Amino acid sequence: MSSEFSSSKRAWIVVALLSVYVIWGSTYYAMRVALTTLPPFLMSATRFSVAGLVLFSVLRIRGVRSPKPREWLAAAAVGTLLLVMGNGLVVLAERSIDSGTAATVVATVPLWVAGLGWFWGERPKAWELLGLAFGFAGIVVLNGGNGDLSLRGVDGVALCLSPVAWAVGSLWSRRLPMPSGPMNSACQMTLAGPLMFLVAFARGERLQGPVSGASLAALGYLIVFGSLIAFSAYGYLLSETRPLLAISYAYVNPLVALALGAALGGEPLSPRKLSACALATVGVLVVTLSRQRRTLARTEPARAR
Repeated sequence: MSSEFSSSKRAWIVVALLSVYVIWGSTYYAMRVALTTLPPFLMSATRFSVAGLVLFSVLRIRGVRSPKPREWLAAAAVGTLLLVMGNGLVVLAERSIDSGTAATVVATVPLWVAGLGWFWGERPKAWELLGLAFGFAGIVVLNGGNGDLSLRGVDGVALCLSPVAWAVGSLWSRRLPMPSGPMNSACQMTLAGPLMFLVAFARGERLQGPVSGASLAALGYLIVFGSLIAFSAYGYLLSETRPLLAISYAYVNPLVALALGAALGGEPLSPRKLSACALATVGVLVVTLSRQRRTLARTEPARAR
């Protein structure tokens, strides 16, 4: 952090970074706990409906304008990809796949953004291709094991499709008239919640018995911390710091998820899992740094003028 930041602003940036590092890394374990007595899409629908309505209401009270119809439509399209598919498939997968493995696979989102960007005319450079190779090697390592680490079956396919859906939604959002600022997240969550209820109904999801206190506590944590606090912290980082620092959560979240899964959930920290996490993290770091250099190279001539 540069000297241009005051001491108070530096403190808030540190707090925001710790929030997205720890909270978003911990949501994978929280989802596992919530799933013990809550169906996947029913749980996620409740989470995003409540969080979206709360955030939308707070923003409107503070005087933020309501989005235009075309912005609502754009938020619906992107929210379907990011939340209904991207997050929903992770929750579906975590019925049988541990939280550390899920976080490692989801961490490849920047790799998919770089790779799929090719179809939007954003051809990867040599360093980005190297980063893609590292990252996807991590997925191969995960899929080469047995038992809990194997990404086979319906849950394994769902988990692997999740970062693809998130990447497509992220790329598409750059070309759509999205709502601005925190209202973007509020609209996406508000619209994704009811869609997830429809998916839950289509899947025939229903409560099989009483909901445990642990599941309710985990759901509350996901609503308040995972959706409201962490999203606000991420928005603050995007507005006050360089993008490279804001998205650094992608390198840290898998490590936090692995640690919490092992400490609280008894998930094994095998050499294969740690190796896959390391490969994915290195791949994401190489791709992000390469794209950052490309952005700086484009803006430098403009500054010179």
